[in-house]
Amino acid sequence: MAEGFAADSELSDIISKLWDMDDNKCYPGTDYELYLQGYVNNPREVGRDYARHNLFDWLDEEQVFSRPTYKAFRALLDNYEMDLSEEEEVTWEERQENYDFLTAIMDTAVMKEAHQFLVSKEVAPEDEEEFKKMLHDIWFRLFKRKGGRGNNSCSFEHVFVGEGRGDDMIGLHNWIQFYLQEKAGNIDYHGFFRRETVRDDEILRLMAVQFTWKGIMGKPMCSVFVGSSPEFEIAAYTISLLLDRDGKMDVQLGEYEVELVVHSFGWKKKLGTAYLAAARMDQYAKKKGW
Repeated sequence: MAEGFAADSELSDIISKLWDMDDNKCYPGTDYELYLQGYVNNPREVGRDYARHNLFDWLDEEQVFSRPTYKAFRALLDNYEMDLSEEEEVTWEERQENYDFLTAIMDTAVMKEAHQFLVSKEVAPEDEEEFKKMLHDIWFRLFKRKGGRGNNSCSFEHVFVGEGRGDDMIGLHNWIQFYLQEKAGNIDYHGFFRRETVRDDEILRLMAVQFTWKGIMGKPMCSVFVGSSPEFEIAAYTISLLLDRDGKMDVQLGEYEVELVVHSFGWKKKLGTAYLAAARMDQYAKKKGW
């Protein structure tokens, strides 16, 4: 374990268990391939592009999106206005897609294990249908986020789809959405400045990257955990939220030492943001002089 890394043992145990049992994660060389290109020496110096090509060299869409949870997840991504100034409207078809996604992930071993863990902690109902209603309320019920009008956001939109606020891009940490936005020509990848956790990772998973979205510069440092399944991320963030792990937590995730960032929103159980980042990123940035 790296110096200064103090893992939350309870979160590490359950999230590592979920990661190990998840046979739906994707692998480089089989499901996708990355093209890292240029190293960004200082991500706070915006405007320079160190990559002429996309981050994703290819992704086997037929293979990946034929899987039930990935297929249902992809169907949700075009249901939202990424501009926070636009009020969201949920159609009957979109609401059905929400429940189709929840049904798909609840059929996985990862979400079944997460559910039983939360029941054991007395923070979730034992009945599966009631638990799905809880998940729907956490992830899909709309609320108002600063910078817009009306109900312009929900936890799923911010965490997985990404949102634009004026000249800033917030959210957009999900690797599938990153790939699809690159494919659509909306994301211009500028290069990477971290490609590992604090260990020598067997498989490259955690990327810290810089990019623009439709000409808007995203946050100078943006983390993307590549290859994780939709159900794994839903499980990890839901567990953290319901256990009141608000803020930044060191988590041992299999071979990876990561920082799990979860910020609740308002007095109800909603997510302001949630993502996986490289452990000790603040110290890493300070060491690099960023």
